[in-house]
Amino acid sequence: MPNASSPPSKPAVIHLEDAHLSLGNTAASVHILKGISLTIDAGETVGILGPSGAGKTSLLMILAGLETLSSGRITLDGTDITGLDEDRLAALRRDLVGIVFQAFRLIPSLTALQNVAIPLELAGRDNAADMAAAALRSVGLEHRLSHLPDQMSGGEQQRVAIARAMVAKPRILLADEPTGNLDSVTSEKVIASLFKSAADANAALVLVTHDADLAAQCSRVLHIEDGVIVRDSKPSS
Repeated sequence: MPNASSPPSKPAVIHLEDAHLSLGNTAASVHILKGISLTIDAGETVGILGPSGAGKTSLLMILAGLETLSSGRITLDGTDITGLDEDRLAALRRDLVGIVFQAFRLIPSLTALQNVAIPLELAGRDNAADMAAAALRSVGLEHRLSHLPDQMSGGEQQRVAIARAMVAKPRILLADEPTGNLDSVTSEKVIASLFKSAADANAALVLVTHDADLAAQCSRVLHIEDGVIVRDSKPSS
Protein backbone atom coordinates (compact mmCIF):
# COMPACT_ATOMS: atom_id res chain seq x y z
CA MET A 1 0.00 0.00 0.00
CA PRO A 2 1.26 3.51 -0.75
CA ASN A 3 2.73 5.45 2.13
CA ALA A 4 1.35 8.99 1.96
CA SER A 5 1.68 10.24 5.50
CA SER A 6 3.08 13.56 4.27
CA PRO A 7 2.85 15.34 0.91
CA PRO A 8 5.78 14.84 -1.47
CA SER A 9 8.24 17.73 -1.82
CA LYS A 10 7.07 18.24 -5.42
CA PRO A 11 3.26 18.43 -5.29
CA ALA A 12 1.62 15.36 -6.79
CA VAL A 13 -1.41 15.80 -8.99
CA ILE A 14 -3.49 13.74 -6.54
CA HIS A 15 -2.70 13.26 -2.86
CA LEU A 16 -5.00 11.60 -0.32
CA GLU A 17 -4.21 11.22 3.39
CA ASP A 18 -6.22 8.85 5.60
CA ALA A 19 -9.38 9.52 3.60
CA HIS A 20 -12.67 8.40 5.13
CA LEU A 21 -16.13 8.70 3.62
CA SER A 22 -19.36 7.92 5.45
CA LEU A 23 -22.81 8.55 4.02
CA GLY A 24 -26.16 8.76 5.79
CA ASN A 25 -27.16 10.11 9.17
CA THR A 26 -25.50 9.11 12.42
CA ALA A 27 -27.99 6.36 13.18
CA ALA A 28 -27.71 4.72 9.77
CA SER A 29 -24.28 5.83 8.56
CA VAL A 30 -22.44 3.65 6.03
CA HIS A 31 -18.64 3.76 6.16
CA ILE A 32 -17.61 3.55 2.48
CA LEU A 33 -13.93 4.58 2.36
CA LYS A 34 -11.81 3.58 5.32
CA GLY A 35 -8.54 5.42 5.63
CA ILE A 36 -7.21 5.52 2.06
CA SER A 37 -3.81 7.17 1.50
CA LEU A 38 -2.75 7.61 -2.10
CA THR A 39 -0.41 9.65 -4.29
CA ILE A 40 -0.70 9.88 -8.09
CA ASP A 41 1.70 11.84 -10.29
CA ALA A 42 1.23 13.66 -13.59
CA GLY A 43 1.17 11.29 -16.54
CA GLU A 44 0.41 8.25 -14.41
CA THR A 45 -2.35 5.90 -15.54
CA VAL A 46 -4.13 4.13 -12.68
CA GLY A 47 -6.74 1.38 -12.98
CA ILE A 48 -9.04 0.76 -10.02
CA LEU A 49 -10.44 -2.76 -9.61
CA GLY A 50 -12.72 -4.26 -6.99
CA PRO A 51 -16.10 -5.91 -6.47
CA SER A 52 -19.36 -3.97 -6.64
CA GLY A 53 -19.82 -1.91 -3.50
CA ALA A 54 -16.10 -1.86 -2.70
CA GLY A 55 -15.89 1.95 -2.94
CA LYS A 56 -14.38 2.41 -6.42
CA THR A 57 -16.85 5.00 -7.69
CA SER A 58 -16.96 6.74 -4.31
CA LEU A 59 -13.18 7.16 -4.48
CA LEU A 60 -13.53 8.63 -7.97
CA MET A 61 -16.19 11.07 -6.72
CA ILE A 62 -13.85 12.18 -3.92
CA LEU A 63 -11.06 12.78 -6.46
CA ALA A 64 -13.48 14.84 -8.57
CA GLY A 65 -14.56 16.98 -5.62
CA LEU A 66 -18.12 15.68 -6.03
CA GLU A 67 -18.15 14.05 -2.58
CA THR A 68 -16.77 15.56 0.63
CA LEU A 69 -14.50 13.57 2.91
CA SER A 70 -15.84 12.72 6.35
CA SER A 71 -12.26 12.95 7.62
CA GLY A 72 -8.77 13.05 6.17
CA ARG A 73 -7.24 15.32 3.55
CA ILE A 74 -7.23 15.63 -0.23
CA THR A 75 -4.89 17.76 -2.34
CA LEU A 76 -5.28 18.21 -6.10
CA ASP A 77 -2.37 19.70 -8.03
CA GLY A 78 -1.02 21.31 -4.87
CA THR A 79 -4.36 22.76 -3.69
CA ASP A 80 -5.87 21.39 -0.49
CA ILE A 81 -9.56 21.05 -1.40
CA THR A 82 -10.64 19.36 1.84
CA GLY A 83 -12.61 22.31 3.16
CA LEU A 84 -13.43 24.25 0.00
CA ASP A 85 -16.97 25.53 -0.49
CA GLU A 86 -19.00 24.40 -3.51
CA ASP A 87 -18.31 27.50 -5.61
CA ARG A 88 -14.55 27.10 -5.28
CA LEU A 89 -14.81 23.35 -5.87
CA ALA A 90 -16.82 23.96 -9.04
CA ALA A 91 -14.17 26.37 -10.34
CA LEU A 92 -11.42 23.88 -9.53
CA ARG A 93 -13.25 21.04 -11.30
CA ARG A 94 -13.74 23.23 -14.36
CA ASP A 95 -10.05 24.07 -14.61
CA LEU A 96 -8.38 20.93 -13.29
CA VAL A 97 -10.55 17.82 -13.66
CA GLY A 98 -12.09 16.05 -16.67
CA ILE A 99 -14.68 13.31 -16.03
CA VAL A 100 -15.89 10.58 -18.40
CA PHE A 101 -18.98 8.63 -17.30
CA GLN A 102 -20.29 5.29 -18.54
CA ALA A 103 -23.58 6.91 -19.62
CA PHE A 104 -21.91 9.58 -21.84
CA ARG A 105 -24.09 12.41 -20.40
CA LEU A 106 -24.23 14.40 -23.62
CA ILE A 107 -26.96 17.00 -24.13
CA PRO A 108 -29.21 15.44 -26.81
CA SER A 109 -30.28 18.74 -28.41
CA LEU A 110 -26.69 19.92 -28.99
CA THR A 111 -24.23 18.86 -31.69
CA ALA A 112 -20.95 17.15 -30.89
CA LEU A 113 -19.15 20.47 -31.31
CA GLN A 114 -21.58 22.27 -29.01
CA ASN A 115 -21.38 19.55 -26.35
CA VAL A 116 -17.58 19.75 -26.28
CA ALA A 117 -17.56 23.56 -26.26
CA ILE A 118 -19.79 23.84 -23.17
CA PRO A 119 -17.05 23.83 -20.46
CA LEU A 120 -15.03 26.37 -22.44
CA GLU A 121 -18.02 28.68 -22.87
CA LEU A 122 -18.76 28.44 -19.15
CA ALA A 123 -15.15 29.48 -18.53
CA GLY A 124 -15.58 32.48 -20.86
CA ARG A 125 -13.19 31.29 -23.58
CA ASP A 126 -13.57 33.27 -26.82
CA ASN A 127 -12.14 30.45 -28.96
CA ALA A 128 -14.41 27.71 -27.58
CA ALA A 129 -15.58 26.45 -30.97
CA ASP A 130 -12.06 26.20 -32.41
CA MET A 131 -10.78 24.35 -29.31
CA ALA A 132 -13.79 22.01 -29.35
CA ALA A 133 -13.20 21.19 -33.02
CA ALA A 134 -9.54 20.42 -32.30
CA ALA A 135 -10.51 18.16 -29.40
CA LEU A 136 -12.94 16.23 -31.60
CA ARG A 137 -10.26 15.85 -34.28
CA SER A 138 -7.91 14.42 -31.66
CA VAL A 139 -10.36 11.55 -31.00
CA GLY A 140 -11.03 10.94 -34.70
CA LEU A 141 -14.41 12.67 -34.92
CA GLU A 142 -13.70 15.58 -37.24
CA HIS A 143 -16.50 14.23 -39.49
CA ARG A 144 -19.09 14.40 -36.66
CA LEU A 145 -18.88 18.06 -35.58
CA SER A 146 -22.45 18.91 -36.58
CA HIS A 147 -24.07 15.60 -35.61
CA LEU A 148 -26.46 15.23 -32.67
CA PRO A 149 -25.83 12.44 -30.15
CA ASP A 150 -28.62 10.22 -31.51
CA GLN A 151 -27.00 10.43 -34.96
CA MET A 152 -23.81 8.82 -33.62
CA SER A 153 -22.91 5.34 -32.42
CA GLY A 154 -22.33 4.61 -28.74
CA GLY A 155 -18.58 4.57 -29.26
CA GLU A 156 -18.68 7.90 -31.05
CA GLN A 157 -20.76 9.41 -28.26
CA GLN A 158 -18.24 8.21 -25.69
CA ARG A 159 -15.39 9.73 -27.71
CA VAL A 160 -17.33 13.02 -27.74
CA ALA A 161 -17.49 12.71 -23.95
CA ILE A 162 -13.72 12.16 -23.83
CA ALA A 163 -13.14 15.21 -26.03
CA ARG A 164 -15.38 17.27 -23.74
CA ALA A 165 -13.48 16.05 -20.66
CA MET A 166 -10.09 16.88 -22.19
CA VAL A 167 -10.84 20.07 -24.13
CA ALA A 168 -9.64 22.37 -21.33
CA LYS A 169 -6.40 20.35 -20.89
CA PRO A 170 -7.14 19.21 -17.31
CA ARG A 171 -4.41 17.85 -15.06
CA ILE A 172 -6.65 14.97 -13.95
CA LEU A 173 -8.82 12.70 -16.11
CA LEU A 174 -11.29 10.44 -14.28
CA ALA A 175 -13.22 7.69 -16.06
CA ASP A 176 -15.98 5.58 -14.47
CA GLU A 177 -16.60 2.34 -16.43
CA PRO A 178 -16.21 4.24 -19.74
CA THR A 179 -16.71 1.12 -21.88
CA GLY A 180 -19.44 -0.55 -19.82
CA ASN A 181 -22.12 0.02 -22.49
CA LEU A 182 -19.94 -0.77 -25.52
CA ASP A 183 -19.00 -3.88 -27.51
CA SER A 184 -15.40 -5.09 -27.47
CA VAL A 185 -14.34 -3.59 -30.82
CA THR A 186 -15.83 -0.19 -30.00
CA SER A 187 -14.34 -0.36 -26.49
CA GLU A 188 -10.84 -0.69 -27.94
CA LYS A 189 -11.28 2.51 -29.96
CA VAL A 190 -12.65 4.39 -26.93
CA ILE A 191 -9.84 3.22 -24.65
CA ALA A 192 -7.23 4.16 -27.26
CA SER A 193 -8.73 7.67 -27.41
CA LEU A 194 -8.82 7.88 -23.61
CA PHE A 195 -5.17 6.93 -23.12
CA LYS A 196 -4.00 9.11 -26.01
CA SER A 197 -5.89 12.14 -24.70
CA ALA A 198 -4.40 11.71 -21.23
CA ALA A 199 -0.89 11.22 -22.63
CA ASP A 200 -1.12 14.26 -24.91
CA ALA A 201 -2.01 16.45 -21.91
CA ASN A 202 0.36 14.66 -19.49
CA ALA A 203 -2.72 14.23 -17.29
CA ALA A 204 -3.10 11.71 -14.50
CA LEU A 205 -5.67 9.14 -15.68
CA VAL A 206 -7.71 7.28 -13.05
CA LEU A 207 -9.90 4.56 -14.53
CA VAL A 208 -12.57 2.61 -12.61
CA THR A 209 -13.37 -0.71 -14.27
CA HIS A 210 -14.48 -4.30 -13.66
CA ASP A 211 -12.23 -5.42 -16.53
CA ALA A 212 -8.87 -6.71 -15.24
CA ASP A 213 -7.41 -6.76 -18.76
CA LEU A 214 -8.29 -3.10 -19.24
CA ALA A 215 -6.85 -2.15 -15.86
CA ALA A 216 -3.64 -4.00 -16.76
CA GLN A 217 -3.08 -1.52 -19.61
CA CYS A 218 -2.47 1.13 -16.93
CA SER A 219 0.94 1.76 -15.40
CA ARG A 220 -0.53 1.01 -11.98
CA VAL A 221 -3.49 -0.98 -10.63
CA LEU A 222 -5.23 -0.44 -7.30
CA HIS A 223 -7.40 -3.23 -5.87
CA ILE A 224 -10.10 -2.02 -3.48
CA GLU A 225 -12.10 -4.22 -1.13
CA ASP A 226 -14.53 -2.98 1.51
CA GLY A 227 -13.31 0.62 1.26
CA VAL A 228 -9.61 -0.20 1.62
CA ILE A 229 -6.77 -0.47 -0.92
CA VAL A 230 -5.60 -4.06 -0.49
CA ARG A 231 -3.07 -4.12 -3.35
CA ASP A 232 -1.13 -1.52 -5.34
CA SER A 233 0.73 -3.08 -8.25
CA LYS A 234 2.49 -2.08 -11.48
CA PRO A 235 1.57 -4.62 -14.17
CA SER A 236 3.39 -2.75 -16.93
CA SER A 237 6.75 -2.83 -15.20
